[in-house]
Formats: sequence, structure tokens, C-alpha cells
Amino acid sequence: MTNRSHSFRMPDKPSLDGIEAKWVDVWDESGVYHFDRTVGREDVFSIDTPPPTVSGSLHIGHVFSYTHTDTVARFQRMNGKAVFYPMGWDDNGLPTERRVQNYYGVRCDPSIPYDPDFQPPEKPDPKRQLPISRRNFIELCDVLTAEDEKVFESIWRRLGLSVDWRYTYATIDDTSRAAAQRAFLRNLARGEAYMAEAPTLWDVTFRTAVAQAELEDRERPSAYHKVAFHKADGSPVHIETTRPELLPACVALVAHPDDERYKDLFGTTVTTPVFGVEVPVEAHRLADPEKGSGIAMICTFGDTTDVTWWRELQLTTRPIIGWDGRIMADAPQGLQSGPAREAYDKLVGATVHTARERMVEMLGESGDLVGEPTPVTHPVKFYEKGDKPLEVVTTRQWYIRNGGRDENLRAQFIQRGRELVWYPDHMRQRYENWVEGLNGDWLISRQRFFGVPFPVWYPLDGEGNPRYDEPLVPAEDQLPIDPSSQAPAGYTEDQRGLPGGFTGDPDVMDTWATSSLSPQIASGWERDEDLFQRVFPMDFRPQGQDIIRTWLFSTVVRAHFEHDSLPWSTTGLSGWILDPDRKKMSKSKGNVVTPVAMLEKYSSDAVRYWAANGRLGTDTALDEGQMKIGRRLSIKILNASKFVMSVASGDATSDPAQVTQPLDRAMLAALAEVVADATTAFQAFDHTRALERTERFFWAFCDDYLELVKARAYDTGSAEGASARAALLIALDVLHRLFSPFLPFVTEEVWSWWQEGSVHGQSWPAAEEYGALAADGDPAVLAATAEVLRDVRRAKSEAKLSMRAEVESVRVAGDRVEAVRSAVGDLAAAGRAVTVDLEPVEGKELTVEVSLPDPEEQR
Repeated sequence: MTNRSHSFRMPDKPSLDGIEAKWVDVWDESGVYHFDRTVGREDVFSIDTPPPTVSGSLHIGHVFSYTHTDTVARFQRMNGKAVFYPMGWDDNGLPTERRVQNYYGVRCDPSIPYDPDFQPPEKPDPKRQLPISRRNFIELCDVLTAEDEKVFESIWRRLGLSVDWRYTYATIDDTSRAAAQRAFLRNLARGEAYMAEAPTLWDVTFRTAVAQAELEDRERPSAYHKVAFHKADGSPVHIETTRPELLPACVALVAHPDDERYKDLFGTTVTTPVFGVEVPVEAHRLADPEKGSGIAMICTFGDTTDVTWWRELQLTTRPIIGWDGRIMADAPQGLQSGPAREAYDKLVGATVHTARERMVEMLGESGDLVGEPTPVTHPVKFYEKGDKPLEVVTTRQWYIRNGGRDENLRAQFIQRGRELVWYPDHMRQRYENWVEGLNGDWLISRQRFFGVPFPVWYPLDGEGNPRYDEPLVPAEDQLPIDPSSQAPAGYTEDQRGLPGGFTGDPDVMDTWATSSLSPQIASGWERDEDLFQRVFPMDFRPQGQDIIRTWLFSTVVRAHFEHDSLPWSTTGLSGWILDPDRKKMSKSKGNVVTPVAMLEKYSSDAVRYWAANGRLGTDTALDEGQMKIGRRLSIKILNASKFVMSVASGDATSDPAQVTQPLDRAMLAALAEVVADATTAFQAFDHTRALERTERFFWAFCDDYLELVKARAYDTGSAEGASARAALLIALDVLHRLFSPFLPFVTEEVWSWWQEGSVHGQSWPAAEEYGALAADGDPAVLAATAEVLRDVRRAKSEAKLSMRAEVESVRVAGDRVEAVRSAVGDLAAAGRAVTVDLEPVEGKELTVEVSLPDPEEQR
């Protein structure tokens, strides 16, 4: 701490009103948050900021978690790091398409030609959507997301995020598409990406494949139907199923190998009811003897267990459900003629629900339905954004290996998770549980329109059939490309779709296939090598705990394959935001709160204060009471800062050499402890502890220390007065910096009253420096003296006397009396005590006796 003289520029009436707009503009112009590209990697702290989905609206949970990240960025910047803090926008995928469809009243139809003069309907009708070309649809997506991004950016600026806005990206822009396509082509070349035709979890509403990480179980009512299959002698074998509509897709019955009831049946066949198709009876360990009758039908496909049974038992396939979720017109093998075909035709074109009703009716007529269906409630798999249960259909899809079918690779990803530093540490177990529970590779293709296209074409044979095993790929310097509108090398556009010509891959990548490259995209991978070398691997990945299985894991997968490293060294996981009734906030529950009204009502710093009181990994309730406290704290910082500057204006210096008095040194010693605790907390990514410690000291500083030294500080003609004023200014300097990661607006405001530059460009205070300034200062002196002063005030209050009333005497006894002795002058002045008597008593708690004047005499 150097000797500094100060001039003060305080407003007459400090206020929080308007300071956000004032300082956002100043920060933008000054470049205080700009990343310094001249420093070496060891002096950089880089953050892989979550790109929020811009197709919706920001909610209070975003404010909560992004505030946590911002406190980290600000702390690291003040610790001398060049902080690389970019912002991304996640604007591709289903949410954006859905928003565009509803907003403009259109839907994508790839068969329609491009209209360069297309204008969306003046009066959009979401229920009667106008079909438009894929290119027109994508152009509308681009327009709407650009507008959404502006809204998001304005909210982030209002919140005070110290982002370097020169470094932004969108997951659908040219840079991101090139990066995603480049990574995919390299995965493909190394054998980490592959195409396969296989059973796929399918959302019939969106008509797209769904990955394991996008599933959620929802409890749904259903019913068990007891159905009779028939042995060769005509006797029944009863199974119980909730999906009788899949009987025409049945390829086997299965029971546990140790189930004595069915051992005689293994290796034989039975016939299906109604259809009379002969199917084998198999043994498999996944069959549950306790479930239903203990024997189940295997259908292609009812659920993921059917897929496992089908694959491991090498069964035939009888698919009946199409991409639209209806029963297909083409009857499967064994049902293509005779009564079986007649029965099947009754189901053709029906939805799953209707087909179930018709099948139950046919079973009743054939006498194969035993008793009445038994109602049950059971978990059913849904796409997390879908409204109907998923089906399993056979499709051709792209996959990236993730250890789901490779024990060695799985072990490598488990090890990567153990190399990563987790805050809180227990979140690592969620990662390991996910990786260990994978049952297949990462399905990355989606049958949608607004996304990153697969950079692949297929040559067509003489009959116009794609040769999928001979894909055509572009050179990396051609990226990004769109195979639906660009021809591969050696072909011309007029050969598209013709025998001997080519066709482009129609699918786009899963949104996580792009977002999983956010560190590479933000860092300039293969685009800005100088930047990439300075910031990658990144230092910190903040994110929600619910996307460990998607965003975090997939990012680890991509970095492992491409760089043989982790993408970052540390991750911090936010907890859930709960509504006031302690229920998790979610759009589906309708209890999500948007932040703008609260930012306007309480101030950005007040909302940040509430957010910063939530630790990483800890669920936190939305609490406007906390925001009110944050606003009071901000106002107190304004007023206390003005008061200190007013007191010190006659001798405005923060010369440490002038701090000579025991109470002043005690305060600085206590402040040094706060700095040490806050620093340690921030280094452990515990922003909440850092705030708690700083705030507790600040209120004690205002309530106790300021009152104790006020009289002395006004004495401009003494060394004792100079000591108080210097100590006050030193404390103010430190407190402004300690609060600045949490309350950036109010601290910048008060800093500007007496300091040059931005508080956010200052260094973080060093505990050792202020410990040295305190010299022989003992925090116990301040603590004990403040305790006595509080007792004096309490006595006055209980006697209904003014705090300015004099008291005849104060008698202090106990084992901490000596701590009070060195500050007895300040105590007497603050308590307006004529005399203060001190009586050391070893082993006794501090007691205070106050001789009060007669209240009548005071009046």
C-alpha cells in the first residue's frame, strides 16, 4: 500500500438508479474486460462459457449460474490473469425450429424449391403453417436467432458480466459449422465416427432420432394384458404385456434361463395369437421371473430391452412402426398373406394408441385375451423436448464412439474424469455413473433442418441407390459446406439424384455435436493458432449439473480424440434453482421466472448478491428477500463510502505510516484476515464464503469501527486523527476491491469518486500486505471494544435514551479487559461515557455495567 493523497468527487445524493447503463457503456469503451493476447499461457485464465439456447428466454437460473462464473472471472483478472471470457449462443436444433415455426407460421418442406423473394405471412398462424423450402426456412432461423441474441446480450450486459464481447460465436455460424464438420471428418478418418443401420430411439412428433443422453423417464398410466400364445399341442403360454399392438412385430418369447416353469420350452416354438406366426422361445438373463408371468414377448422393437435381446439372441426383424409413429402399410415377414395379412391390414395407418385398441378387440374376438387388463403406472421413455413416448425404429444414423460398446475406451473416459478437478467433488460420481451405464455409442445425426450438415455425399449406383460404404468428403479448406446445395468434387449439380450421380447426406448434427466443441470454437482451433496456443486447454468449465451426461461428457470425448487431453482442467457445477415452495424450476412446470423485472426492481447488484449466496452444486431458492438485502448492502456501500470520504476530506491520505493507533491497527489486522479468507475461498471456487466473510466484516466496520473512531477522525489537528483517517481510507480501498466481483456496479461507482481507472482493473488485495500494515495490531482489540460499545448502546436503548446521551460511567470486567484498554479513549468518545473503568478478571466473560443518567434529567 503506497502513500496516496486523494481528492473526492462524491455526488450530493448517491443512488443506485441508472448506474448499470452508465457503467456498461464506460466498460465497453474502456476495454477493461478485453483479453490481453500478449501474455503467455501461464498468465491466462480461460473460461469455456456455456452458450445459452437463444430460442427461448433467459430465466433466473441463467442469472444464478452465470453470476457464479463472472465472480470467478473477476477474481482471476484482479489476480493478474489475462482472462479469456467469451460468450457463445446456442442457436441450432429443435428449439429454434419450433420457435421459427410458431413465430412465422411456417414449416420446412425440403421438396419445395427455394424462393429468393419469399416473405413470411403477415399474420402467422402456428396451427396452419405454410410449407417453405429448406433454404427459406434456414434463412428465417438465421434472422430470428440474430434478434434473440441481441436480447440476450443486452440482459447479460445489464447483469454486469465481464465478458469480452469481441469474442462471441454462435453454434450455427460459419466458424462453428466449419469446426464441427472438421472434427467430424477427422473422427471419420480415424474410425471414431461411423454410420450404421440399427434400431434407433425415435421421436414420432419431430421425426428424428434421439440419443441416450436426451432421454427422460415419465410416469404414464397403462395396463397389462394377459395374452395366450400357443404351443404345438395347442396349449397356451401366457405372457403379460402393456403393448399388445406390437404382437405382429413379435419375433420370440423369452424367459430367464433358471426359470423352471419354462425350461422345457427353450429351443421350441410357439405361435402368436391372431396372426399364427411361429416364433422361438429363448432364454436370456435379462428376463425377470418376478415380472408378470415371467415370460415376455420380444418385438422389433418395443423398447431398448427388446433391442438388447434381439441383438444378443440374433433374432429376425419384423418392424411395423414407421417414422410417423403409425403402423406401416408393408406387412412384415410372415404376415404378408392369408388371415395374418387380413388381421394386419386392420392396423395399417393407425397410431400406436388406436392400434392398441384394435389389437385388444381382435384378441378378445379370438379368445386369446385372458381376463380384463390390469391398470398400472410405469416409467416410459420420452425425448426430453417431446410430448409423445419414444418408439424404436430401424434407421441409418451416424455415431461417434464413446465407450458404450468398448470397455477399453470406457476406461479411458473414466480416467479423464478423474484427471478433472470438480467443484463440488461429489459431482464426479455422476459422471462416472453415466459413463459406466452407457449401452451404446453416441448417436449424433438428427433428421432436422436447422443445424450443422454432415459434410458427406454418396455416389449413386446405376439404379440410383446410394453407396453408403463409399462416402464422398470435402477437403478441410472447403469447409463449411452444405451437401444439399453444393456438389462434391468431380460432380456437377445437374447430377444430383440421378443414377451414376450423387446425393447429399440429408441429416444435420445433434446440437451437442457442435456444443461439444465449444472450447475449440471459442479458442480459434485451426483458425487462430496464436489464440489457441494461449487459451487451450481451457482452465474452467462452468455448467449445470443436469448436462454432465451431455455437454460435459461429450466435450471430454471430442478433446480426447482430437487432442489427447482434457478440454479444461477444472469444472464447476451449479445447483438447481428452486421456486419459493422449494420445487425445481422448469418450463414444463410453468414456474420459471424471467430476470428483467427483478433486475429493474432491485438492481443488478442486488440480484447478483442473491445469486452469489448460492454455492456451487447447492440448490438455491429464488428469494426476493435476499435481493432486498443485496440492495440494502449496495446502498450502504454508497453511503458508508461517502461518509468515510467526507470525514477524510480534510486530510485525504492513505499513508500507512500514519496508522499508529491500536484500534486502527486492530481493524487492519482483522481486515487482513478477511482478505486471506476471501482469497482462500475464491481459490477453492467458493465465492459464497468469500462474500459472506467480506460482508460480515463490512457491517461490523460500519456499525462498530466507524462509530468508535468517528470523533477522533474528525480531529484534523492530531496524529491520532490522521491515524483514523488513513485507516478508514485503506479499509475503503480494500473493501471496494473485495466486493467488486459480486457488486460490480456499485463498487465501480464509489471507486470513481476517489480513484483513477476502474476498480475492475485493480489488483486483488494481498493479505500479507495488510497484515504488515497492521504491524502489532490485534483483531481482539476491535472485537472486545466493539462488544462493549454494543452493550452501552443496548443499555441506552432499553432506557429509551438517545445514543447521544452521556453516561456517567462504564465499568468493564473480565478476561478481555486488556484488549479494551488500548482503545478506551475511542470507547469513551463513542459511548459518550464520562469515565470508563476496567477490571481484569481472569477466566471471566466480559461484563459491562453502565451508569445511566436520569431520563427525566435528559429531557
